[in-house]
Amino acid sequence: MDDRDGDGDDDDAYAKLVRRMNSPRVVIENHVCEHATVIQVDTVYRQGTLLEVVQALADLNLVITKAYMSSDGGWFMNVFHVTDDGGNKIRDEGILNCIEKALETDAYMVKSMGKMLLSKDHTLVELTGTDRPGLLSEVCAVLTDLSCNVVNAEIWAHNARAAAVIHVTDQSTGTAIEDPGQLSLIKELLYNVLKGLGDYRTPTVSISSPGEIHIGRRLHQMMFAARDFERPLSEDDNSVRPSVTVSDCPDRDYTVVTARSIDRPKLLFDTVCTLTDMQYLVFHGTVNTSSDEAYQEYYIRHVDGLPVSSEAERQRVMECIQAAIERRATEGLHLELFTDDHFGLLSDTTRILRENGLCPKRAEISTKNGKAKHNFIVTDVSGNPVEPKTIYLIRQQMGQTVLQTLQKRQNKLLLKELHFPIVQIAFWVCNSERMIVEMKIINEKRQICFTNDFFSHSIGSIFYALFFSQAAPWIVLCCSVTMLMVLSDLNWSTAFATT
Repeated sequence: MDDRDGDGDDDDAYAKLVRRMNSPRVVIENHVCEHATVIQVDTVYRQGTLLEVVQALADLNLVITKAYMSSDGGWFMNVFHVTDDGGNKIRDEGILNCIEKALETDAYMVKSMGKMLLSKDHTLVELTGTDRPGLLSEVCAVLTDLSCNVVNAEIWAHNARAAAVIHVTDQSTGTAIEDPGQLSLIKELLYNVLKGLGDYRTPTVSISSPGEIHIGRRLHQMMFAARDFERPLSEDDNSVRPSVTVSDCPDRDYTVVTARSIDRPKLLFDTVCTLTDMQYLVFHGTVNTSSDEAYQEYYIRHVDGLPVSSEAERQRVMECIQAAIERRATEGLHLELFTDDHFGLLSDTTRILRENGLCPKRAEISTKNGKAKHNFIVTDVSGNPVEPKTIYLIRQQMGQTVLQTLQKRQNKLLLKELHFPIVQIAFWVCNSERMIVEMKIINEKRQICFTNDFFSHSIGSIFYALFFSQAAPWIVLCCSVTMLMVLSDLNWSTAFATT
Protein backbone atom coordinates (compact mmCIF):
# COMPACT_ATOMS: atom_id res chain seq x y z
CA MET A 1 0.00 0.00 0.00
CA ASP A 2 2.85 2.35 0.83
CA ASP A 3 4.49 1.51 -2.48
CA ARG A 4 1.34 2.46 -4.36
CA ASP A 5 1.13 5.74 -2.47
CA GLY A 6 4.75 6.42 -3.34
CA ASP A 7 4.09 5.74 -7.01
CA GLY A 8 1.16 8.15 -6.93
CA ASP A 9 3.35 10.88 -5.43
CA ASP A 10 5.98 10.29 -8.11
CA ASP A 11 3.36 10.56 -10.86
CA ASP A 12 2.04 13.78 -9.36
CA ALA A 13 5.54 15.23 -9.08
CA TYR A 14 6.28 14.27 -12.68
CA ALA A 15 3.05 15.94 -13.85
CA LYS A 16 4.00 19.13 -12.01
CA LEU A 17 7.45 19.03 -13.59
CA VAL A 18 5.92 18.71 -17.08
CA ARG A 19 3.65 21.69 -16.41
CA ARG A 20 6.57 23.81 -15.24
CA MET A 21 8.58 22.89 -18.32
CA ASN A 22 5.64 23.82 -20.53
CA SER A 23 4.45 26.98 -18.77
CA PRO A 24 1.94 29.13 -20.65
CA ARG A 25 3.31 31.36 -23.39
CA VAL A 26 1.58 34.74 -23.63
CA VAL A 27 1.99 37.18 -26.51
CA ILE A 28 0.24 40.57 -26.42
CA GLU A 29 0.05 42.64 -29.63
CA ASN A 30 -1.35 46.12 -30.16
CA HIS A 31 -0.50 46.40 -33.87
CA VAL A 32 -2.26 43.34 -35.29
CA CYS A 33 -5.83 44.65 -34.98
CA GLU A 34 -6.99 48.22 -35.49
CA HIS A 35 -9.67 48.24 -32.80
CA ALA A 36 -8.51 45.76 -30.14
CA THR A 37 -5.52 44.39 -28.28
CA VAL A 38 -4.74 40.81 -29.35
CA ILE A 39 -3.72 38.30 -26.66
CA GLN A 40 -2.42 34.87 -27.65
CA VAL A 41 -2.12 32.14 -24.99
CA ASP A 42 -0.45 28.78 -25.74
CA THR A 43 -0.20 26.09 -23.06
CA VAL A 44 -0.49 22.37 -22.38
CA TYR A 45 -4.13 21.34 -22.51
CA ARG A 46 -5.89 19.99 -19.44
CA GLN A 47 -9.40 20.14 -18.09
CA GLY A 48 -10.33 23.64 -16.90
CA THR A 49 -7.56 25.50 -18.74
CA LEU A 50 -9.94 27.53 -20.91
CA LEU A 51 -12.05 28.58 -17.92
CA GLU A 52 -8.98 29.73 -15.98
CA VAL A 53 -7.76 31.89 -18.88
CA VAL A 54 -11.20 33.43 -19.54
CA GLN A 55 -11.72 33.96 -15.81
CA ALA A 56 -8.44 35.86 -15.54
CA LEU A 57 -9.42 38.14 -18.43
CA ALA A 58 -12.91 38.72 -16.99
CA ASP A 59 -11.55 39.59 -13.54
CA LEU A 60 -9.27 42.18 -15.16
CA ASN A 61 -12.47 43.81 -16.55
CA LEU A 62 -11.40 43.20 -20.15
CA VAL A 63 -14.11 43.06 -22.82
CA ILE A 64 -13.61 40.16 -25.24
CA THR A 65 -14.78 41.13 -28.73
CA LYS A 66 -13.44 38.08 -30.58
CA ALA A 67 -11.94 34.77 -29.54
CA TYR A 68 -10.57 31.65 -31.23
CA MET A 69 -9.89 28.48 -29.23
CA SER A 70 -8.33 25.16 -30.25
CA SER A 71 -6.83 22.23 -28.34
CA ASP A 72 -5.63 19.76 -30.97
CA GLY A 73 -2.76 17.43 -30.11
CA GLY A 74 -2.80 18.10 -26.37
CA TRP A 75 -1.76 21.74 -26.85
CA PHE A 76 -4.14 24.55 -26.02
CA MET A 77 -4.09 27.65 -28.26
CA ASN A 78 -6.24 30.75 -27.69
CA VAL A 79 -6.45 34.13 -29.37
CA PHE A 80 -8.49 36.88 -27.72
CA HIS A 81 -9.30 40.36 -29.04
CA VAL A 82 -9.89 42.55 -25.99
CA THR A 83 -10.65 46.17 -25.13
CA ASP A 84 -11.28 48.11 -21.96
CA ASP A 85 -14.86 48.85 -20.88
CA GLY A 86 -14.78 51.98 -23.06
CA GLY A 87 -14.01 50.01 -26.22
CA ASN A 88 -10.39 51.16 -26.43
CA LYS A 89 -7.18 49.21 -26.84
CA ILE A 90 -5.16 48.37 -23.73
CA ARG A 91 -2.14 50.68 -23.94
CA ASP A 92 -1.19 51.15 -20.29
CA GLU A 93 2.06 49.23 -19.69
CA GLY A 94 1.10 48.47 -16.10
CA ILE A 95 -2.15 46.81 -17.18
CA LEU A 96 -0.41 44.91 -20.00
CA ASN A 97 2.18 43.58 -17.56
CA CYS A 98 -0.59 42.59 -15.16
CA ILE A 99 -2.38 40.68 -17.94
CA GLU A 100 0.80 38.87 -18.95
CA LYS A 101 1.67 37.98 -15.37
CA ALA A 102 -1.85 36.69 -14.63
CA LEU A 103 -1.94 34.47 -17.72
CA GLU A 104 1.60 33.12 -17.40
CA THR A 105 1.11 32.00 -13.81
CA ASP A 106 0.99 28.24 -13.30
CA ALA A 107 -2.60 27.03 -13.62
CA TYR A 108 -2.71 25.74 -10.05
CA MET A 109 -1.75 29.17 -8.75
CA VAL A 110 -4.17 31.30 -10.80
CA LYS A 111 -5.98 33.66 -8.47
CA SER A 112 -8.80 36.00 -9.40
CA MET A 113 -8.02 39.69 -9.51
CA GLY A 114 -10.50 41.08 -7.02
CA LYS A 115 -13.11 38.33 -6.95
CA MET A 116 -11.25 35.75 -4.86
CA LEU A 117 -11.91 36.57 -1.21
CA LEU A 118 -9.52 34.79 1.16
CA SER A 119 -9.92 36.82 4.37
CA LYS A 120 -10.35 34.72 7.49
CA ASP A 121 -11.92 37.70 9.23
CA HIS A 122 -15.22 37.07 7.39
CA THR A 123 -17.90 34.43 7.70
CA LEU A 124 -19.24 33.13 4.40
CA VAL A 125 -23.03 32.79 4.00
CA GLU A 126 -24.45 31.15 0.86
CA LEU A 127 -28.19 31.18 0.17
CA THR A 128 -30.48 29.83 -2.53
CA GLY A 129 -34.26 29.91 -2.58
CA THR A 130 -37.36 31.03 -4.43
CA ASP A 131 -37.27 34.69 -5.38
CA ARG A 132 -40.10 36.99 -4.31
CA PRO A 133 -40.62 40.72 -3.72
CA GLY A 134 -38.93 41.89 -0.52
CA LEU A 135 -36.76 38.78 -0.06
CA LEU A 136 -33.44 40.64 -0.03
CA SER A 137 -34.82 43.16 2.44
CA GLU A 138 -35.93 40.38 4.79
CA VAL A 139 -32.54 38.63 4.60
CA CYS A 140 -30.69 41.88 5.35
CA ALA A 141 -33.04 42.66 8.25
CA VAL A 142 -32.39 39.25 9.82
CA LEU A 143 -28.62 39.69 9.52
CA THR A 144 -28.81 43.17 11.07
CA ASP A 145 -31.00 41.96 13.95
CA LEU A 146 -28.41 39.24 14.64
CA SER A 147 -25.57 41.82 14.72
CA CYS A 148 -24.08 40.63 11.42
CA ASN A 149 -22.35 43.32 9.39
CA VAL A 150 -22.41 42.69 5.63
CA VAL A 151 -18.94 43.42 4.23
CA ASN A 152 -19.35 42.17 0.66
CA ALA A 153 -22.13 40.38 -1.18
CA GLU A 154 -23.40 39.50 -4.62
CA ILE A 155 -27.00 38.48 -5.31
CA TRP A 156 -28.53 37.07 -8.49
CA ALA A 157 -32.19 36.42 -9.29
CA HIS A 158 -33.29 34.53 -12.38
CA ASN A 159 -36.38 32.55 -13.35
CA ALA A 160 -37.98 32.81 -9.89
CA ARG A 161 -34.80 31.56 -8.18
CA ALA A 162 -32.36 33.60 -6.11
CA ALA A 163 -28.79 32.97 -4.97
CA ALA A 164 -26.53 35.03 -2.74
CA VAL A 165 -22.91 34.90 -1.59
CA ILE A 166 -22.50 37.10 1.48
CA HIS A 167 -19.46 37.88 3.63
CA VAL A 168 -20.35 39.02 7.15
CA THR A 169 -18.54 39.91 10.35
CA ASP A 170 -19.60 40.21 13.97
CA GLN A 171 -20.72 43.80 14.49
CA SER A 172 -19.13 44.04 17.94
CA THR A 173 -15.70 42.61 17.07
CA GLY A 174 -15.38 43.21 13.33
CA THR A 175 -14.14 39.64 12.87
CA ALA A 176 -15.58 36.32 11.75
CA ILE A 177 -18.46 34.85 13.75
CA GLU A 178 -17.22 31.80 15.67
CA ASP A 179 -19.90 31.19 18.30
CA PRO A 180 -21.64 27.90 17.30
CA GLY A 181 -24.90 29.00 18.91
CA GLN A 182 -25.01 32.26 16.97
CA LEU A 183 -24.10 30.49 13.71
CA SER A 184 -26.89 27.97 14.27
CA LEU A 185 -29.40 30.74 14.97
CA ILE A 186 -28.36 32.65 11.84
CA LYS A 187 -28.81 29.54 9.72
CA GLU A 188 -32.20 28.74 11.23
CA LEU A 189 -33.68 32.21 10.80
CA LEU A 190 -32.36 32.63 7.26
CA TYR A 191 -33.84 29.26 6.32
CA ASN A 192 -37.23 30.36 7.65
CA VAL A 193 -37.06 33.56 5.59
CA LEU A 194 -36.14 31.67 2.42
CA LYS A 195 -38.73 28.94 2.91
CA GLY A 196 -41.76 31.18 2.37
CA LEU A 197 -45.34 29.92 2.20
CA GLY A 198 -46.40 27.23 -0.25
CA ASP A 199 -42.92 26.81 -1.72
CA TYR A 200 -42.32 23.20 -2.71
CA ARG A 201 -38.62 23.75 -3.38
CA THR A 202 -36.29 23.47 -0.40
CA PRO A 203 -33.97 26.44 0.14
CA THR A 204 -30.33 26.00 1.09
CA VAL A 205 -28.32 27.90 3.69
CA SER A 206 -24.60 27.30 4.11
CA ILE A 207 -22.33 29.04 6.63
CA SER A 208 -18.59 28.48 6.62
CA SER A 209 -15.20 30.13 6.81
CA PRO A 210 -14.13 31.64 3.48
CA GLY A 211 -11.75 29.66 1.33
CA GLU A 212 -10.64 30.19 -2.23
CA ILE A 213 -13.92 31.17 -3.84
CA HIS A 214 -14.65 32.92 -7.11
CA ILE A 215 -17.97 34.65 -6.53
CA GLY A 216 -19.16 34.66 -10.15
CA ARG A 217 -18.43 30.99 -10.67
CA ARG A 218 -19.90 30.05 -7.31
CA LEU A 219 -23.16 31.85 -8.12
CA HIS A 220 -23.39 29.98 -11.43
CA GLN A 221 -22.94 26.70 -9.56
CA MET A 222 -25.58 27.62 -6.99
CA MET A 223 -28.14 28.68 -9.60
CA PHE A 224 -27.43 25.52 -11.59
CA ALA A 225 -27.95 23.41 -8.47
CA ALA A 226 -31.20 25.31 -7.84
CA ARG A 227 -32.27 24.33 -11.39
CA ASP A 228 -33.02 27.87 -12.50
CA PHE A 229 -32.78 26.63 -16.10
CA GLU A 230 -36.15 24.89 -15.75
CA ARG A 231 -39.15 26.91 -16.87
CA PRO A 232 -42.80 25.94 -16.26
CA LEU A 233 -44.54 24.71 -19.38
CA SER A 234 -47.42 27.13 -18.77
CA GLU A 235 -45.16 30.15 -18.37
CA ASP A 236 -46.20 33.06 -20.59
CA ASP A 237 -42.91 34.83 -21.25
CA ASN A 238 -42.75 37.33 -24.10
CA SER A 239 -39.12 38.29 -23.52
CA VAL A 240 -36.53 37.66 -26.22
CA ARG A 241 -34.36 34.76 -25.10
CA PRO A 242 -30.89 33.81 -26.37
CA SER A 243 -30.98 31.53 -29.41
CA VAL A 244 -29.09 28.33 -28.57
CA THR A 245 -28.74 25.26 -30.80
CA VAL A 246 -27.11 21.91 -30.05
CA SER A 247 -26.26 19.74 -33.07
CA ASP A 248 -24.00 16.83 -34.03
CA CYS A 249 -20.67 16.85 -35.85
CA PRO A 250 -20.41 13.14 -36.69
CA ASP A 251 -17.19 13.45 -38.70
CA ARG A 252 -15.18 14.34 -35.58
CA ASP A 253 -17.44 13.01 -32.80
CA TYR A 254 -18.14 16.49 -31.47
CA THR A 255 -21.32 18.18 -30.35
CA VAL A 256 -21.65 21.71 -31.72
CA VAL A 257 -23.20 24.35 -29.45
CA THR A 258 -24.05 27.75 -30.92
CA ALA A 259 -25.52 30.74 -29.11
CA ARG A 260 -26.72 34.14 -30.36
CA SER A 261 -27.53 36.87 -27.85
CA ILE A 262 -27.01 40.51 -26.96
CA ASP A 263 -23.36 41.13 -26.19
CA ARG A 264 -22.35 42.14 -22.68
CA PRO A 265 -19.29 41.97 -20.41
CA LYS A 266 -18.28 38.52 -19.08
CA LEU A 267 -20.51 36.70 -21.57
CA LEU A 268 -17.74 34.28 -22.60
CA PHE A 269 -16.89 33.54 -18.97
CA ASP A 270 -20.51 32.75 -18.11
CA THR A 271 -20.87 30.32 -21.02
CA VAL A 272 -17.55 28.52 -20.51
CA CYS A 273 -18.15 28.34 -16.75
CA THR A 274 -21.47 26.56 -17.29
CA LEU A 275 -20.05 24.11 -19.83
CA THR A 276 -17.20 23.29 -17.43
CA ASP A 277 -19.54 22.78 -14.47
CA MET A 278 -21.66 20.48 -16.63
CA GLN A 279 -18.53 18.36 -17.21
CA TYR A 280 -18.03 19.23 -20.88
CA LEU A 281 -14.68 19.93 -22.53
CA VAL A 282 -14.34 22.63 -25.18
CA PHE A 283 -11.98 21.48 -27.95
CA HIS A 284 -12.62 24.27 -30.45
CA GLY A 285 -14.52 27.52 -30.23
CA THR A 286 -15.21 30.86 -31.87
CA VAL A 287 -16.67 34.04 -30.42
CA ASN A 288 -17.53 37.08 -32.50
CA THR A 289 -19.32 40.28 -31.50
CA SER A 290 -20.65 43.14 -33.61
CA SER A 291 -23.23 45.88 -33.01
CA ASP A 292 -23.88 44.64 -29.47
CA GLU A 293 -24.70 41.16 -30.73
CA ALA A 294 -22.62 38.10 -29.87
CA TYR A 295 -22.20 34.79 -31.67
CA GLN A 296 -20.61 31.83 -29.86
CA GLU A 297 -19.75 28.42 -31.28
CA TYR A 298 -18.20 25.54 -29.35
CA TYR A 299 -17.19 21.99 -30.30
CA ILE A 300 -17.55 19.95 -27.13
CA ARG A 301 -17.44 16.45 -25.68
CA HIS A 302 -18.28 15.10 -22.26
CA VAL A 303 -15.33 14.40 -19.96
CA ASP A 304 -15.78 10.71 -20.78
CA GLY A 305 -14.86 11.52 -24.38
CA LEU A 306 -18.36 11.10 -25.83
CA PRO A 307 -20.54 13.71 -27.54
CA VAL A 308 -24.12 14.45 -26.49
CA SER A 309 -25.97 11.21 -27.06
CA SER A 310 -29.66 11.79 -26.30
CA GLU A 311 -32.39 14.32 -26.98
CA ALA A 312 -32.90 14.89 -23.25
CA GLU A 313 -29.22 15.74 -22.78
CA ARG A 314 -29.31 17.99 -25.83
CA GLN A 315 -32.31 19.88 -24.40
CA ARG A 316 -30.61 20.23 -21.02
CA VAL A 317 -27.45 21.72 -22.56
CA MET A 318 -29.54 24.22 -24.50
CA GLU A 319 -31.54 25.28 -21.42
CA CYS A 320 -28.44 25.62 -19.23
CA ILE A 321 -26.59 27.79 -21.75
CA GLN A 322 -29.64 30.03 -22.09
CA ALA A 323 -29.82 30.38 -18.30
CA ALA A 324 -26.08 31.13 -18.06
CA ILE A 325 -26.43 33.97 -20.58
CA GLU A 326 -29.55 35.40 -18.92
CA ARG A 327 -28.41 35.38 -15.27
CA ARG A 328 -26.15 38.39 -15.61
CA ALA A 329 -28.22 40.10 -18.35
CA THR A 330 -31.12 41.15 -16.16
CA GLU A 331 -33.00 44.15 -17.52
CA GLY A 332 -33.95 46.96 -15.20
CA LEU A 333 -32.90 50.31 -13.76
CA HIS A 334 -29.32 50.45 -12.50
CA LEU A 335 -29.03 52.22 -9.14
CA GLU A 336 -25.66 53.03 -7.59
CA LEU A 337 -25.38 53.98 -3.93
CA PHE A 338 -22.11 55.52 -2.75
CA THR A 339 -21.86 56.88 0.77
CA ASP A 340 -20.19 56.52 4.16
CA ASP A 341 -20.60 53.01 5.50
CA HIS A 342 -22.32 52.31 8.80
CA PHE A 343 -23.90 49.30 10.46
CA GLY A 344 -27.40 48.64 9.11
CA LEU A 345 -26.93 50.67 5.91
CA LEU A 346 -27.75 47.74 3.63
CA SER A 347 -30.81 46.82 5.67
CA ASP A 348 -32.10 50.41 5.50
CA THR A 349 -31.39 50.62 1.75
CA THR A 350 -33.17 47.40 0.84
CA ARG A 351 -36.09 48.33 3.11
CA ILE A 352 -36.54 51.63 1.26
CA LEU A 353 -36.47 49.81 -2.07
CA ARG A 354 -39.09 47.33 -0.84
CA GLU A 355 -41.36 50.03 0.60
CA ASN A 356 -41.32 51.80 -2.77
CA GLY A 357 -42.27 48.64 -4.65
CA LEU A 358 -38.87 47.86 -6.21
CA CYS A 359 -37.42 44.37 -6.63
CA PRO A 360 -33.63 43.93 -6.96
CA LYS A 361 -32.81 41.45 -9.72
CA ARG A 362 -29.07 41.73 -9.15
CA ALA A 363 -27.00 43.38 -6.48
CA GLU A 364 -23.30 43.90 -5.79
CA ILE A 365 -22.46 45.05 -2.27
CA SER A 366 -18.97 46.24 -1.34
CA THR A 367 -17.43 48.16 1.54
CA LYS A 368 -13.88 49.47 1.81
CA ASN A 369 -12.11 52.01 3.98
CA GLY A 370 -15.31 53.23 5.59
CA LYS A 371 -17.11 53.71 2.26
CA ALA A 372 -20.00 51.68 0.86
CA LYS A 373 -20.64 51.18 -2.84
CA HIS A 374 -23.82 49.24 -3.58
CA ASN A 375 -25.15 48.53 -7.07
CA PHE A 376 -28.69 47.32 -7.72
CA ILE A 377 -30.58 46.45 -10.89
CA VAL A 378 -34.26 46.88 -10.07
CA THR A 379 -37.75 46.65 -11.56
CA ASP A 380 -41.18 47.07 -10.06
CA VAL A 381 -42.91 44.05 -8.52
CA SER A 382 -44.33 43.06 -11.92
CA GLY A 383 -40.98 43.24 -13.67
CA ASN A 384 -41.85 46.51 -15.43
CA PRO A 385 -39.64 49.64 -15.70
CA VAL A 386 -39.41 51.90 -12.68
CA GLU A 387 -41.44 55.12 -12.73
CA PRO A 388 -39.56 58.47 -12.35
CA LYS A 389 -41.76 59.43 -9.40
CA THR A 390 -40.54 56.34 -7.54
CA ILE A 391 -36.92 57.30 -8.10
CA TYR A 392 -37.62 60.80 -6.81
CA LEU A 393 -39.19 59.44 -3.62
CA ILE A 394 -36.26 57.11 -3.02
CA ARG A 395 -33.76 59.90 -3.55
CA GLN A 396 -35.63 62.01 -1.05
CA GLN A 397 -35.12 59.30 1.56
CA MET A 398 -31.53 58.39 0.71
CA GLY A 399 -30.13 61.72 -0.48
CA GLN A 400 -29.86 63.19 -3.96
CA THR A 401 -26.08 62.88 -4.18
CA VAL A 402 -25.96 59.44 -2.57
CA LEU A 403 -28.10 57.56 -5.12
CA GLN A 404 -27.45 57.76 -8.86
CA THR A 405 -29.18 56.07 -11.79
CA LEU A 406 -27.23 54.60 -14.69
CA GLN A 407 -29.21 53.99 -17.88
CA LYS A 408 -26.87 55.05 -20.68
CA ARG A 409 -25.92 51.58 -21.86
CA GLN A 410 -29.53 50.34 -21.76
CA ASN A 411 -30.74 53.27 -23.84
CA LYS A 412 -27.90 52.72 -26.30
CA LEU A 413 -28.85 49.09 -26.78
CA LEU A 414 -32.52 49.90 -27.22
CA LEU A 415 -31.79 52.68 -29.70
CA LYS A 416 -29.94 50.22 -31.94
CA GLU A 417 -33.19 48.30 -32.33
CA LEU A 418 -34.99 51.40 -33.63
CA HIS A 419 -34.19 51.60 -37.32
CA PHE A 420 -36.46 54.44 -38.42
CA PRO A 421 -35.28 58.00 -37.69
CA ILE A 422 -38.67 59.31 -36.57
CA VAL A 423 -38.95 56.40 -34.11
CA GLN A 424 -35.47 57.19 -32.81
CA ILE A 425 -36.49 60.78 -32.17
CA ALA A 426 -39.70 59.68 -30.48
CA PHE A 427 -37.70 57.33 -28.27
CA TRP A 428 -35.48 60.10 -27.01
CA VAL A 429 -38.35 62.54 -26.60
CA CYS A 430 -40.27 59.96 -24.55
CA ASN A 431 -37.25 59.37 -22.32
CA SER A 432 -36.94 63.11 -21.87
CA GLU A 433 -40.63 63.32 -21.02
CA ARG A 434 -40.08 60.81 -18.20
CA MET A 435 -37.44 63.08 -16.72
CA ILE A 436 -39.67 66.12 -17.25
CA VAL A 437 -42.38 64.42 -15.18
CA GLU A 438 -39.84 64.00 -12.43
CA MET A 439 -38.88 67.67 -12.71
CA LYS A 440 -42.51 68.74 -12.42
CA ILE A 441 -42.99 66.63 -9.30
CA ILE A 442 -39.96 68.26 -7.70
CA ASN A 443 -41.03 71.74 -8.80
CA GLU A 444 -44.44 71.31 -7.16
CA LYS A 445 -42.67 70.80 -3.86
CA ARG A 446 -40.62 73.97 -4.47
CA GLN A 447 -37.33 72.12 -4.40
CA ILE A 448 -35.28 70.83 -7.27
CA CYS A 449 -32.05 69.01 -7.86
CA PHE A 450 -30.58 68.96 -11.37
CA THR A 451 -29.21 65.49 -12.05
CA ASN A 452 -27.09 64.05 -14.81
CA ASP A 453 -30.11 61.93 -15.78
CA PHE A 454 -32.17 65.00 -16.59
CA PHE A 455 -29.64 66.65 -18.87
CA SER A 456 -28.62 63.41 -20.60
CA HIS A 457 -32.26 62.53 -21.35
CA SER A 458 -33.59 65.96 -22.32
CA ILE A 459 -31.08 68.47 -23.68
CA GLY A 460 -28.71 65.75 -24.85
CA SER A 461 -31.49 63.90 -26.63
CA ILE A 462 -32.18 66.88 -28.92
CA PHE A 463 -28.61 66.99 -30.13
CA TYR A 464 -28.47 63.19 -30.45
CA ALA A 465 -31.53 63.19 -32.70
CA LEU A 466 -30.13 66.12 -34.69
CA PHE A 467 -26.69 64.70 -35.41
CA PHE A 468 -27.21 60.93 -35.44
CA SER A 469 -30.61 60.43 -37.02
CA GLN A 470 -31.36 60.63 -40.70
CA ALA A 471 -34.62 62.46 -40.26
CA ALA A 472 -35.41 65.65 -42.13
CA PRO A 473 -34.24 68.79 -40.30
CA TRP A 474 -37.79 70.11 -39.95
CA ILE A 475 -38.78 66.97 -38.02
CA VAL A 476 -35.88 67.42 -35.61
CA LEU A 477 -36.76 71.11 -35.25
CA CYS A 478 -40.40 70.36 -34.44
CA CYS A 479 -39.45 67.78 -31.83
CA SER A 480 -36.94 70.17 -30.28
CA VAL A 481 -39.43 73.05 -30.10
CA THR A 482 -42.04 70.78 -28.53
CA MET A 483 -39.64 69.65 -25.86
CA LEU A 484 -38.50 73.18 -25.07
CA MET A 485 -42.13 74.29 -24.75
CA VAL A 486 -42.69 71.61 -22.14
CA LEU A 487 -39.53 72.65 -20.35
CA SER A 488 -40.66 76.25 -20.31
CA ASP A 489 -43.69 75.22 -18.26
CA LEU A 490 -41.39 74.73 -15.28
CA ASN A 491 -40.85 77.51 -12.80
CA TRP A 492 -37.16 78.05 -13.51
CA SER A 493 -36.76 80.96 -11.09
CA THR A 494 -38.00 78.75 -8.25
CA ALA A 495 -35.81 75.94 -9.50
CA PHE A 496 -32.60 77.92 -9.39
CA ALA A 497 -33.53 79.65 -6.15
CA THR A 498 -33.84 76.38 -4.28
CA THR A 499 -30.68 74.62 -5.54
